[in-house]
Amino acid sequence: MTPAAIVSKLWNFCNVLRDDGMSYGDYVEQLTYLLFLKMADERTKPPYNQKSNVPAEYSWPTLVKKDGDELFDHYRHTLENLGNQKGLLGLIFNKSQNKFQDPAKLRRLIVDLIDKENWSVMSADVKGDAYEGLLEKNAQDTKSGAGQYFTPRPLIQAIVDVIAPKPGETVCDPACGTGGFLLAAHDAIVAGHPHMTKDELKKLKEGTFKGWELVQSTARLCAMNLMLHGIGGLDSDLPLLVADSLATDPGARFDIILTNPPF
Repeated sequence: MTPAAIVSKLWNFCNVLRDDGMSYGDYVEQLTYLLFLKMADERTKPPYNQKSNVPAEYSWPTLVKKDGDELFDHYRHTLENLGNQKGLLGLIFNKSQNKFQDPAKLRRLIVDLIDKENWSVMSADVKGDAYEGLLEKNAQDTKSGAGQYFTPRPLIQAIVDVIAPKPGETVCDPACGTGGFLLAAHDAIVAGHPHMTKDELKKLKEGTFKGWELVQSTARLCAMNLMLHGIGGLDSDLPLLVADSLATDPGARFDIILTNPPF
């Protein structure tokens, strides 16, 4: 399935939820929680066979098996408990809330839309571009203030083209929003250097990028966006901090600093 088809499928369901008063932003957040749990479960199976950092009692299969009010209660407890965890779980689920009003619609999203796809086998381009498409649709719908977290992609691309990042360089964004600059820098390195070594590819995934974002709800979208594009992962160090980047010395120096221009 193409990114456009996935975005269309997921976004059409959002129109159903609008009748329940759920905003586009709320919908993308709920998708983030559920996609994370589904992918964490997928990574425990062949060929990955990785240990999940999600406690078994709050794993994806426990959601799929429930329905009605039981599903609602379990989903709420899942969000609350995972939000108290440390590391990537805390980053994704901190302060998370169930915004669904109808248990049947929550179950439809879980069973009919998310559970039917194997997200882990999709290439980073497909699932990453699909998620980016949802973020862009949300920004278009909420134009007021959207610039604080969704810089226009042509502007990002123009700046990254001028900077021309290279393998081995470290890149940071001290006000990263949903991660547009970091992703554009990643794509530029991949496109401009197709014959990177295994070590260079490993550093590109785990040691090249760092972002700071002050707003928790935006940071969780950024974390998921980066992960879906192959930056960081379920079992690697976080490439993102929820903090004011100007409050303290970051303790590290970066070759390239990218961020939203002040205009």
